[in-house]
Amino acid sequence: MIRATTVVGIISDTHGLLRHEALVALRNCHLIVHASDIGTAEVLDGLRTITSVIAIRGNNDKGAWASTLAETEIVETNGVSLYVLHNVNDLDLDPAVAGFQAVIAGHSHRPRIEERKGVLFVNPGSAGPRRFQLPVTVARLRVLRTQEIEAEVVELMSQRAS
Repeated sequence: MIRATTVVGIISDTHGLLRHEALVALRNCHLIVHASDIGTAEVLDGLRTITSVIAIRGNNDKGAWASTLAETEIVETNGVSLYVLHNVNDLDLDPAVAGFQAVIAGHSHRPRIEERKGVLFVNPGSAGPRRFQLPVTVARLRVLRTQEIEAEVVELMSQRAS
């Protein structure tokens, strides 16, 4: 179904912690993508209370629950293709040539949105336990009917300790 706008919530590096603030930030999304280092199956269960979830396995996802997750996924929504992997440094294809409009990756815990050769690269940062002085964040991707993509990083909480 083509919508005027499809909102894709992007979360990564929860490491077993699903914050209430993350659920609030993602509550109006049509789809949620978890770019790995999930930590526990319960994190995915919690996200599924909002909407459908596509998740990939990261280097910290171990055990039977994680063994069913792929290391990469292709997500098709509102006429655009998104390539999902955990670490952008492991990208082994040219996303523009392959027909992807965006690449979604986590791993670094550093939120980032940038365009490279016409492809949007989105790292939602980390929504799990705070690491160093990095912010706790998720991202939202708006896919317009015109197949344009807009992305934003959403900070979940102030710089207080967590």
